[in-house]
Amino acid sequence: MNIVGIIPARWNSTRFPGKPLALIAGKPLVQRVWEQCAKAKELDRLIIATDDERIADAAADFGAEVAMTRPDHPSGSDRLAEVAQGLEAEAVLNIQGDEPLIDPDLIDRLAATLRCNSTLEMVTAATVSADPAALDNPNVVKVVLAQNGDALYFSRSRIPYQRDLGASPVVYRHQGIYGYRRDFLLQFVRWPQSTLEKTEQLEQLRALENGARIRVLITEHEAQGVDSPEDVAIVERALGWSR
Repeated sequence: MNIVGIIPARWNSTRFPGKPLALIAGKPLVQRVWEQCAKAKELDRLIIATDDERIADAAADFGAEVAMTRPDHPSGSDRLAEVAQGLEAEAVLNIQGDEPLIDPDLIDRLAATLRCNSTLEMVTAATVSADPAALDNPNVVKVVLAQNGDALYFSRSRIPYQRDLGASPVVYRHQGIYGYRRDFLLQFVRWPQSTLEKTEQLEQLRALENGARIRVLITEHEAQGVDSPEDVAIVERALGWSR
């Protein structure tokens, strides 16, 4: 199976315009992400997908393959699908362009899961959440799992709800990395937004509402993302770098 990793990178960000080119320990954020992904062994190809010439030029400078995409995509999945349309690949991984500490081993696990499960449409990841404040934080997406590891539901709300104080449910925090079978991805982006997706503003619910399977891999690695300028210093400290 040919598997391609795609890193969507767009210039316009509400909280952090130009984020992909923000310097992280002396290198653009998108380069940090690309370098981590390049350590993965299960990817046959790695592409940065962008609608901005500034990002494309920077990516070309550090040796990355770049795919230019339309500027009007409503989501990262749509940008991913535009690139996947022209690929000779059986599966693609959507790797967030704002996670410079992404774990290459997790990328390999996601790719290997798609290789070994021919009927699986999607795969993603989650960590066990030990942070009580995250349970009711709508910016932290939670997921509940079936016994076989497939996702039952994703929510911004607290799930599962602990009605019995004697019970100790495991709470899983979703990680925003996805693997898709290429044919499924191209079908997925043609489906209209589902009711649950509109309610929660989580596009993976469109897949569940249409009967797709999403396998969730549990990882202990929770990468610090860059959502705002303040996160730059946090990542730099994690890299052992100081200004």
